[in-house]
Amino acid sequence: MSNLVYNEMLKIVRKKRLSVIAAIVAVLVVLFTYAQYKQVQEIQERLGTTDWRTQLQQQIIDAQNRLNSSSISEEWRKYLHIRLQQQQYYLEHDINPSAPGAPTFMRMFIENAIDLFLPLLMMVVAADLVSSEASIGTIKLLLTRPVKRGTILLSKYIALLLSISFILLMVALLSYLISGIVFGYQGWRLPLLTGFTINGEELNTEGVHLLPQWKYVLIELGLAWFVSIVVGTLTFMLSVLMRSTAAVMGIMLAALISGAILSNMVSSWESAKYLFMVNLRLTDYVNGTAPPIEGMTLGFSMTVLAVWGLAALVISFIVFTKRDVY
Repeated sequence: MSNLVYNEMLKIVRKKRLSVIAAIVAVLVVLFTYAQYKQVQEIQERLGTTDWRTQLQQQIIDAQNRLNSSSISEEWRKYLHIRLQQQQYYLEHDINPSAPGAPTFMRMFIENAIDLFLPLLMMVVAADLVSSEASIGTIKLLLTRPVKRGTILLSKYIALLLSISFILLMVALLSYLISGIVFGYQGWRLPLLTGFTINGEELNTEGVHLLPQWKYVLIELGLAWFVSIVVGTLTFMLSVLMRSTAAVMGIMLAALISGAILSNMVSSWESAKYLFMVNLRLTDYVNGTAPPIEGMTLGFSMTVLAVWGLAALVISFIVFTKRDVY
């Protein structure tokens, strides 16, 4: 088994997928770091102060002005109302949720990348693990070895899990090291609030408690890893079912983009909460953002994702072990 896994990892490395992903992440982190820096500069120039309390107060005033507008949708109004309550809670307890520093940038980067950018990176690695070999005929060569089909597929899946873990670690390190050049590397012990829950349009703060930022970041990285594993497994299943890598990537890309759109439009479509792409933003439950559909919880979303991932894995092994290869 170890030799098979090593062989699969060697294939992934030789295709230079990981190198390309590292370059993409590095470029995007540089762009986002610059954008964040310019945003901070613009806010400081507009308000004439570097005091985070003044900046947070201005954000609260801006949110209140938006809520008074009659042109915004009910979904956006609900989001703004909950966000406003959260900002007021931070201000009352004298906690700066956006204190400058590489750990803060890394936390925000993970929160914004968990539902689309990270899944797309995992898709790039998983899309052709089986389909490319089936299309060029090398899968027949693999099956001539005195090794069970299930073992061959398992080695590919283990290589996928290792690649996903490496990519997420790489994203965390690059976002920390690059952003730290601009914002500094301090802030690991910054206290942050978590435990917010949403009751209708009201923010429930009964379970709110403080966490140092390093624990907060670890929790979000763990949730991002779980989401990446599920998306990678679903892409892996499509790679087994289809011979065309382009078709696999097209289907997953459509599913992920539709999920990003649906999350802003499905508040009245309750059964949509069972779709995997609507449940990808697990970090929202940590920072207190309202779920796309009322009643969704962290446990519910993780269960839905786990069921989708497990079903995809079972289908992959059944099809691969039973299908005729020609």
